[in-house]
Amino acid sequence: MTLTARAEKAPAKINLTLRVLGRRADGYHELESLVAFAGVGDALTFAPGGALTLAVSGPTAKAAGDSADNLVLKAARTLAEGIGGLTLGRFALSKRLPVAAGLGGGSADAAAALRLLARANGIASDDPRLMQAARATGADVPVCLDPRPRLMRGIGDILSDPLDLPPLFAVLVNPGVAVSTRDVFAALKLASPPTSTAPSGPAPVEKWGGEPAAFVAALVSDHNDLEAPAIELEPTIADVLSVLRNLPGCRLARMSGSGATCFGLFGSRATASAAARTLRAGYPAWWVRATALGGASS
Repeated sequence: MTLTARAEKAPAKINLTLRVLGRRADGYHELESLVAFAGVGDALTFAPGGALTLAVSGPTAKAAGDSADNLVLKAARTLAEGIGGLTLGRFALSKRLPVAAGLGGGSADAAAALRLLARANGIASDDPRLMQAARATGADVPVCLDPRPRLMRGIGDILSDPLDLPPLFAVLVNPGVAVSTRDVFAALKLASPPTSTAPSGPAPVEKWGGEPAAFVAALVSDHNDLEAPAIELEPTIADVLSVLRNLPGCRLARMSGSGATCFGLFGSRATASAAARTLRAGYPAWWVRATALGGASS
């Protein structure tokens, strides 16, 4: 066991598509989502030894709330319950992503904590106890545990093998509003019992690949079912999407997750960077980042 301080990135999770297949009797929703990860995110460090603690800093730390409720601590405690004698220690989280933003920031942080604990304790990355802890921590934590593009189904617990997506260059925009996932799903007004049966395995992945133009065309033909109810709650999201769609070179603009962060896809890194500069100049209060998704180097 190596007791040295370690660091992990916690990349933002982007829902390129999101279909709500139905509402279950227990109140959870069956989903199908194509997920990719961005080159921007939070950062987590871990110093093994001593009591389990968490210090949170960074530009969005205040919005993240009480560190005692942070998913990093929940993930660590959950893993410790399943693995006797687990070495814990001190976590330090640099919070950079907007909170309640549809980017899976808290889930990515929790997944990074599990990876750090696994490395510090000599636990293999494919040890099933890591995935068990991820599922027990939160719905989006499993897909963030190994942050590579995948199709995610069920309540986030049914994952495809990693997908080889073409290079994608994006601009992420959050207008500075937080959207409650619970409220967005409530606004969706899905019928109960479920409108569809629970998926029994990963969804077909054949259409997600190939050349960038064909891939984006497939994305355009899909959608995010939560976009309309989120706009109903926060009309500013519609404004963000309209601005993105009118930027030169924007091939697709869509909301991620339950919002309020939106993304625009562009044909090159240079075009995405130019779009980000335009947005920062015109909307200085917005959180704007140019980044790469999927198969593109960040």
